[in-house]
Amino acid sequence: MSDFKENIATFARQFVPSYRFIRTHESTLDNSHKLQTELNHHSIKVLNWNIAKNNFEKTWFKDFYRILRQYQPDLIFFQEVRMGVGVEQIIGLTNFSWAYAPNFIDAHHQTYSGILTASNVSPVSKKAIVTKHYEPLVNTPKVSLITEYSLSNHRKTLLTINSHLINFVDINKFKTQLQEIELALSTHHGAIIFAGDFNTWNRQRAILLDKAITKLGLKSVEFATQESKKIKRFLLSPPLDYIFYRGLTEKPASAKVLDEINSSDHKPLLAEFSYVDM
Repeated sequence: MSDFKENIATFARQFVPSYRFIRTHESTLDNSHKLQTELNHHSIKVLNWNIAKNNFEKTWFKDFYRILRQYQPDLIFFQEVRMGVGVEQIIGLTNFSWAYAPNFIDAHHQTYSGILTASNVSPVSKKAIVTKHYEPLVNTPKVSLITEYSLSNHRKTLLTINSHLINFVDINKFKTQLQEIELALSTHHGAIIFAGDFNTWNRQRAILLDKAITKLGLKSVEFATQESKKIKRFLLSPPLDYIFYRGLTEKPASAKVLDEINSSDHKPLLAEFSYVDM
């Protein structure tokens, strides 16, 4: 592992200027124009997708609008989203409330990079969790974004967390990020959706994620065998992308992986839930 780290550091010094990637001071950026205030508890459609910073590309727009038309998601969890510095709106999301948690600024392109959660309702609250550790090469942290939503005809709320887990670091730093997320979710006793790119490209990482999910009482959305094979992997690794949930009922046959979408190296994941107050 030490040789690997030294090689990464050497590459960084040779090819990535130290001033290229700047850590950002903004915890969240958002656009919360007035929409309905409650999610329909009978049907909560979820889209989870690492879009690989392609949201300025025409092919990505075409794919995204097709998904919006066909599946009409209520909650959208994006990872690796680019956003122009000083820009107040993200094209394609004008009809959504969204919160954006950047983890760095690309000084060359004058863009943020980060994760984004969008919804067709306005959130009750939002909070970003930035990792204590940094990834090598770009020397920037990873970020998770918690948003909370009201549910129709219920006093309890739905808590969602959109995460991109840290990569190219030793397993203890990966574990630390999971523990930070566990702590943030542990105080919420209602329904939860936990989605993102978990970078579980080896067995050690997958085991740690499974332990965290079990501790929080979450379940993984069940994709049919043929659907599961379409989810992004690294060689023969476990899947990298997941949707976990608690306190909700997964609608039968709703879990889909959109294999025909090619504007990112990750495939969009879809699921639908309903909420019954027990």
